[in-house]
Amino acid sequence: MPTLIAMHLAVVDPLPLYRRGVVAVLSAAGHAVETPDDPLVWAHVGPPGVVLLTLASEPDWDLLQRLCDTSSHAVIAVLTVESAMSGARAVYAGAQSVLARGVTPVVLQRTVEATIDGQAVLPASVVTALATGVSPAAEGESPLSTEQVTWLRHLAAGMTVAQLARVAGYSERAMFRLLHELYRQLGAGTRIEAILHAQQQGWLRTETRQAGR
Repeated sequence: MPTLIAMHLAVVDPLPLYRRGVVAVLSAAGHAVETPDDPLVWAHVGPPGVVLLTLASEPDWDLLQRLCDTSSHAVIAVLTVESAMSGARAVYAGAQSVLARGVTPVVLQRTVEATIDGQAVLPASVVTALATGVSPAAEGESPLSTEQVTWLRHLAAGMTVAQLARVAGYSERAMFRLLHELYRQLGAGTRIEAILHAQQQGWLRTETRQAGR
């Protein structure tokens, strides 16, 4: 049976409760786990290790890029919303592994240990996106059509699918089908996941600013 190699780990997440939970799981596995205020400084002054970085906003994506560009630490990208496109974007930015925030402690520990061992652990949807050549959008740039972004803005504002269908000029059945395709395009399983993903990428804010010009 292989011997577990203890490793220095950093957990970067805006939620204190989540950070404490991750620290508890990984500390129990024998790792030295910290929650640094400045992950870049931690990565440069400490020994080689792994950074678990939650991508909850655009500044987090910038931090991911800087960590991957300027340090030798492996980065596990933690997604707040499971999305094949976000996962692929994280890999293109340099993340070694991708993990959903809601995974079980067992999956969390296995992913960390595999990453320490030099392996890349990715959800199947992310592997498929990478294999099929999905090109993640740049910061603030939406891969959706203007019409699709408008639909998401209406849904985010509380509009029902029936109301959206009337506004967009489709039957309710056709609207459901079009929205299902939109969610699939984003790698989202539900309307809420699609809206959260679009908000985190800044697509809805961008559209709002353009509409106000």
